[in-house]
Amino acid sequence: MEKLRETIDRIEFVDGSLAEKTQKRLDSLTKPQGSLGRLEDLAKQIVEITRNEMPRLDKKVIFTMAGDHGVASIGVSAFPKEVTPQMVYNFLAGGAGINVLAKHVGAKVVIADLGVACDLKAHPDLIVKKVNYGTKNIAEGAAMTKEEAVRSIENGIEVFEEKFASMGGIDIAGTGEMGIANTTPSSAIASIITGEKVSGMTGRGTGIDDARLQLKIEIIEKAIQINKPDPNDALDILSKVGGFEIGGLAGVILAAASKRVPIIIDGFISSAAALIAFKLEPKTRDYMISAHSSVERGHAAVLEYLGLKPLLDFNLRLGEGTGAALVIGVAEAAVKILTEMATFDTAGVSKKMD
Repeated sequence: MEKLRETIDRIEFVDGSLAEKTQKRLDSLTKPQGSLGRLEDLAKQIVEITRNEMPRLDKKVIFTMAGDHGVASIGVSAFPKEVTPQMVYNFLAGGAGINVLAKHVGAKVVIADLGVACDLKAHPDLIVKKVNYGTKNIAEGAAMTKEEAVRSIENGIEVFEEKFASMGGIDIAGTGEMGIANTTPSSAIASIITGEKVSGMTGRGTGIDDARLQLKIEIIEKAIQINKPDPNDALDILSKVGGFEIGGLAGVILAAASKRVPIIIDGFISSAAALIAFKLEPKTRDYMISAHSSVERGHAAVLEYLGLKPLLDFNLRLGEGTGAALVIGVAEAAVKILTEMATFDTAGVSKKMD
């Protein structure tokens, strides 16, 4: 618990003192004022987060965390839990969607085992921070103990901090995950924190049919009824209906905010982790950048609760950090507009007439 408290204590309010100066520079660039829309807003947000007037996004990292879920055993997913370790090996081999998109934008993918339900083969690129061999079935009781919930978050913090130290800093980070059935705990977390009905927060995940979707809704409702998580206590929610990789991602978000690193929130599962981080420390919200609007039913409500506006709407639902990878490219474009585009004065272009 000490590492968690120390990390939260280091998180400061985002500094808005450079906002006016940044806006003046954006307005001086060779374009009509505001004509690059949300790219300009994004550049300004990154300046405010980093406190760097002319930021560079050279050190880009996506943290993809893996964990299994006991609830997978009762048919809430279209895929068996064996797919979780299989996909981790695919990540390590460089063959997954996240590998392709991260390579495209020049980002490093960090793969961490927070709770896969088997011992994975050793690999130089695999970080093992296993809390347990998957969570318990939330339809029968708590997913994990309170101590395990804290450990999952602190392990996520450690993953971020170790990579931050080994790389000599991180300029921008993204979240990603892998865990069969992890939309089920994510929908539970989202429903509990936002206060929305489970049916409105539960989608088809990997592509389940109507019957399995109805089962999934009933299982989540049962899990909430049995476990009675306190909606104002993030650790209670995580321990009762969460997942180890969700806790790990909450830790990554907290650690990024503590280091003044912009953190791109991927899809629905990552947004559930963002809810946990926000409940632990509301100041984290201003360090978050929402990558995209997922097709998962509850994602829009979660983003609205957090006050985040997604940058993309591509009908994505893969997870892994794929949306975050795309938006790292967008973020780099935004800061290059700010730092590399000519001003009216330097280009000798006439300004708009008064």
